[in-house]
Amino acid sequence: MEFSVQTANPAKAETACLVIPLFKGSHLLPTAASLDDASERLISQLLTRGDFDAALGNVQMIPFAPGLCAERLLLVGLGEREKCQEAAFLKALDAAMAALAKLPVDEASIAFNDVPLESRESDWKARKVLEAAERAVYRFDQFKSQPAPLASLKALTLICEPENATLAKQGARIGAAIGQGINYTRTLGNLPGNVCTPRYLAEQAEELGRASNGALEVDILDEEALEALGAGSLLSVGRGSNEPSRLIVMKYNGAAEREEAPHVLVGKGITFDTGGISLKPGEGMDEMKFDMCGAASVFGTVKTMLTIKPKLNLVFIVAAAENMPDGLATKPGDIIKTLKGLTVEVLNTDAEGRLVLCDALTYAERFKPASVVDIATLTGAVIVGLGHHATGLLSNDDDLALDLLEAGEAAWDRAWHLPLWDEYQEQLESNFADLANIGGRPAGTITAACFLSRFADHFPWAHLDIAGTAWHSGKQKGATGRPVGLLSQYLLDREADAQVESSAN
Repeated sequence: MEFSVQTANPAKAETACLVIPLFKGSHLLPTAASLDDASERLISQLLTRGDFDAALGNVQMIPFAPGLCAERLLLVGLGEREKCQEAAFLKALDAAMAALAKLPVDEASIAFNDVPLESRESDWKARKVLEAAERAVYRFDQFKSQPAPLASLKALTLICEPENATLAKQGARIGAAIGQGINYTRTLGNLPGNVCTPRYLAEQAEELGRASNGALEVDILDEEALEALGAGSLLSVGRGSNEPSRLIVMKYNGAAEREEAPHVLVGKGITFDTGGISLKPGEGMDEMKFDMCGAASVFGTVKTMLTIKPKLNLVFIVAAAENMPDGLATKPGDIIKTLKGLTVEVLNTDAEGRLVLCDALTYAERFKPASVVDIATLTGAVIVGLGHHATGLLSNDDDLALDLLEAGEAAWDRAWHLPLWDEYQEQLESNFADLANIGGRPAGTITAACFLSRFADHFPWAHLDIAGTAWHSGKQKGATGRPVGLLSQYLLDREADAQVESSAN
């Protein structure tokens, strides 16, 4: 999505559509008031007569407004002024963009910058405008014989005050990059399992590398290389599938010093999860194509970072496998050996995500990382605990956990910190191996993270359980693109910290 910033009189904006947010009642925001004056009180009359209800998320298109250069107005309800916080702002913005994407216009102007939000500046608002626009024009219907027409919207002009123009441009640039990364993640997540296989993900990594003009170095470890490495846990998951497993490694060196410790993201890439021998129920199993959304979010973050080009060293690792039942498949009770050397008694083959991630975390150790964050659709238990609003966060480092929580708040892609106490580790005890791969029903999300923590004892590590946030079910079924916003913000914050430290030295 192309963007520009306009600081001149909005009544003079020559645009196919001008988007105006309105509160319930008679109070008009500065831009709306200016347009009202220029249009013979059109807006205030619509509100006074009840021709437009400014309830949160309501939209109405006005095909002509006297005195304005815009061809049409799109009015958007913000609801009651005193209740307008981030969630309301974003709901109104999504409604506006959804309506805009249906119009036959290739460009529009939008005046959301003067919506008052406590502690949110123009860069945040502009960022969210571009993110919402990218999401609104997204389509996934390439497998339909008659795809719907693509949205015609290609460019947005952000209307703001002159003193906020620089911030708005910065925010819009970040928002466009994150929005594109979110959409890339959504596409990978939405692809069916017969298309998006471990080998397909490896091909996507190689394509990102080719398109990066040398900025992204890509290494693909096939099953022969993984066997030689000793990654028996990852390999055990894909043993029952005809699709070979892969460990995908993407390296970005943007720091001034190539030796600077990188920040590492690790994604669970189970491209389809039947549960293996511990077979899942048939109902809803089609959604197990989304079990690679952790990997998809890593790919989306790679795409975002390649656009923003932060001055950081980054490593992105994806552990990709397909979990199928077969005569060669791992069985409950089997004991496998991990890359770290620990042995695992597999009590449930449907707890496979941790089995691929543990070897990926051990592999990450070789990079001497500044931090490691893994992202996985790991447990149904996190949905019971947090629903579909917050990502579960667990960590062996409180500072890292706080950084991720703050990044989630800044990006409005929020997480909730769960405990990782030593007492929970007892649930993973095994009579026959170093540990079991499940700890029973109690605290399932926590014990899954406890398992991973055994392989992350040499670096600051955090685990994001996105099983409740990575996709929607039902009529709106599809990948959400989360937590690309959180991850991107976290990395941008690390760049900012590095710049402050460099200045101090």
